[in-house]
Amino acid sequence: MDYRALGLKVGLEIHQQLATHKLFCEDASTLVDAPGGLRFRRRLRPTQSELGEVDAAAIEEAKRRLTFVYETTPNVCLVEADEEPPHPPNPEALDIALEIALLLDAKPVSEVDFMRKIVIDGSNTSGFQRSALIALDGHLETNGKRIGVPTILLEEDAARKLGEAEGEVVYRLDRLGIPLVEIATTPDIKTPEEAREVALAFGSLLRATRKVLRGIGTIREDLNVSIEGGARIEIKGVQELRLIATFVEKEVERQRMLLEVAAELKRRAVRSVPAAVQDVSAVFRETQSKVVASALARGGVVLGWSLPGFAGLLKARLGPELAAHARVAGVAGIFHS
Repeated sequence: MDYRALGLKVGLEIHQQLATHKLFCEDASTLVDAPGGLRFRRRLRPTQSELGEVDAAAIEEAKRRLTFVYETTPNVCLVEADEEPPHPPNPEALDIALEIALLLDAKPVSEVDFMRKIVIDGSNTSGFQRSALIALDGHLETNGKRIGVPTILLEEDAARKLGEAEGEVVYRLDRLGIPLVEIATTPDIKTPEEAREVALAFGSLLRATRKVLRGIGTIREDLNVSIEGGARIEIKGVQELRLIATFVEKEVERQRMLLEVAAELKRRAVRSVPAAVQDVSAVFRETQSKVVASALARGGVVLGWSLPGFAGLLKARLGPELAAHARVAGVAGIFHS
């Protein structure tokens, strides 16, 4: 596949845990696999930013009305539980972040100020993540190519998600607060294999400092992928280097499919779809489908949506895409015919 002809652009966000204690308290940056100690529950709600705005993603997350269960471990104090104000930032973490910035030829900012990014998916007990800009305008030379690094940040890692069921999400607090360096690149990567090579180059530089944690989960990449005519999509939390190229390839295939579907709908003169969703539960009262019957028996409903002009496009193409959106809203899956 000619990725350059497709106009592929890939940018990376590398998140690397640092080999020091937590960012806003003195707890050790270690993960605990044994069952934890105390548990407590929280509900999180969206709030206004400093600009008086409410994040749209936070509003959508709040609509799920989830309860978050937090499990403590021996290396957790009241700071992680958001029952005590954060301590002064870890000076060693700041020094490591500045060292990484200088290795990338970035320009340190004159003053480091920690900001709060609203996050109400439960991964932060406070409902926000503390993050600070450390340096700007760096770069990394790899395979004869310069990859830009517009920003380097120091931030706290999120809690570990253990599971989700019946409106509750369980997190363990051992990872919450581990210092992370976030390195964002410009979208100068043009092929899936080049994305893997660039990630490897950044990982090698970080390990060379001997001041970062090692092992699965200690370094994670977010991939920002787009092709000509498509949208920029962020694939979050890729932990294995060998899978980076595969993730990019699959996202390119997905965007090409969506562009083909859009072109076909345009050819069919489909300009809009009915917005109304109908409750058709009564039609399915005598259904032979065990899945549908079980849902109705539990008090669920069957909702129907008419899509005129979409015949033949759902089965192997658009159907999985719609199902993914439904799952975000808490729907286990969809049927289409």
